Amino acid sequence: MSTSAPAPVDATSTAVLSFTDLDVKFGTEFGTVHAVKGISLAVQPGEVLALVGESGSGKSVTSMTALGLLPKNARVSGRITVGDTVVGELDDRGLRRMRGNDVAMVFQEPMTALNPVLTIGSQLTEALELHGIAFGKKALARAVELLRMVGIPEPERRVKQFPHELSGGQRQRVVIAMAISCDPKVIIADEPTTALDVTVQADILDLLRSLKDKLNTGILLITHNMGVVADMADRVAVMLKGSIVETGTADAVLNHPQHEYTKKLLGSVPRLGSGPGQLGTSVTEVGEAPEGDKPALELKNLVIEYQRLGKPPFRAVDDVTFTVGSGEIVGVVGESGSGKSTIARCALGLIPAVGGSVSIFGTSFAEMNRKQSKALRKRIGVVFQDPASSLNPRFPIGDLIAEPLVVHKIGDKKSRLAKVYELLDAVELPRDVINRYPHELSGGQRQRVSIARALTLDPELLVADEPTSALDVSVQASVLAMFTALQERYRFGCVFVSHDLAVIDMLAHRVVVLQNGKIVEQGTREEVLLNPREEYTRRLLAAAPVPEPGEQRRRREARHTLLTELGDDITELHT
Repeated sequence: MSTSAPAPVDATSTAVLSFTDLDVKFGTEFGTVHAVKGISLAVQPGEVLALVGESGSGKSVTSMTALGLLPKNARVSGRITVGDTVVGELDDRGLRRMRGNDVAMVFQEPMTALNPVLTIGSQLTEALELHGIAFGKKALARAVELLRMVGIPEPERRVKQFPHELSGGQRQRVVIAMAISCDPKVIIADEPTTALDVTVQADILDLLRSLKDKLNTGILLITHNMGVVADMADRVAVMLKGSIVETGTADAVLNHPQHEYTKKLLGSVPRLGSGPGQLGTSVTEVGEAPEGDKPALELKNLVIEYQRLGKPPFRAVDDVTFTVGSGEIVGVVGESGSGKSTIARCALGLIPAVGGSVSIFGTSFAEMNRKQSKALRKRIGVVFQDPASSLNPRFPIGDLIAEPLVVHKIGDKKSRLAKVYELLDAVELPRDVINRYPHELSGGQRQRVSIARALTLDPELLVADEPTSALDVSVQASVLAMFTALQERYRFGCVFVSHDLAVIDMLAHRVVVLQNGKIVEQGTREEVLLNPREEYTRRLLAAAPVPEPGEQRRRREARHTLLTELGDDITELHT
């Protein structure tokens, strides 16, 4: 249902955060960009309002207006209130006082939100001292209390550590602790779980839910993950090109969407348990390999260690054995630190193994000279998680895709151009992007370029490390459909690393589950994802959210029951 009209007076009068006829335009050298078009929203105390939509729809711009953080070229009209305060009427000093005290932000990437050269304790006490809440030893004691509140073990020790010494999930908890340190009326959570594993994500959502109930804080949740929406939201607002096209309760919007765009978003969400064939994808069965054929990748008793100054080596991968057949997709899943990316890098010859063997088509990087290893790499393609950092920003798209041909001295200028056009067609990009640069493309388009580049040399083995985790659901759906079509066409073997179990369910022939560098379970997709034998796999599956509120509530309760049965202490999240 449309929400172009202002919110009712009684709704905004009690709201901890409200936007009335909010309109935002940016003046650029190319003209005016109309980012937000007269929207009205209100967040009530103790309520979670989810703002969903694709990148560029105006979600983050809307949230930044509440903090007064838009750049100088922004022209803002309408009324924004935090509690009884009108944001537009505040000067710089008033804005600084409001931030933290009344409204706080939980950013998407905690490593960039935290200062790497300050201890956790310093960063927590800074907010308390700036707002005059506590000083000195009292501030440090409050910092320890906050870390304990967000479920970080040994908080007295953690306050002395630096951000790089904490895991991704622990850093996100620290950011949440900073957000609640001044007891704000409302928290804006901008994609707070995007880069987290399913179990860590579930813990963070449990934490936000318990803090919301305890402190009666309103939460504006910005996300493109419909499972997170189903798990957290009381109400949902759907944004498209700066306008709100539908609002309602989470149950109404997710189970009975009215707008075509909402239906498209929900139809793009991969669902755990549905198997191949979702979203128009198809997975070709892998037949028996001819006798004598070597697998695309074979790991035998693989051991990888990292040396540490003054400490024993850290064993990142311990006795791992599995194979990837030609034309087969093997999904590798597990929490952060389980060894997934380390194994992928070792398969590419970027990290040496201290034990066991890595064999690619029957040969090993360890047994080759430089010329031979270069020839072997010609048969391997790689797709990285972040296309923005893996593509050279100074090269146009055509040169980026053709670069492997140039490096391996294949073809002439004319044949390379023909190959680039062929790959652009294969990944469904218009040919006119050939002269554009990576920053001129969207995230989904850049990922398509990464996949095209990985397929330039017609590889027989593809290593894909979290290739869709940062994409919007609709973009992810089209990239995955394209990926399966390409795999069926080129028949490459593939190691697909992901923490999204629904994506693995949609793509993989076989699944390998890692925990702390060891394989806890492996088998066919049906065996591992539908009938798991190991407790750790069951816990991973229980933590994966689904985009249906009622089902997600049942899954959350079942997960808590399972954790209790397994002896995990979840009570700290609710104390």
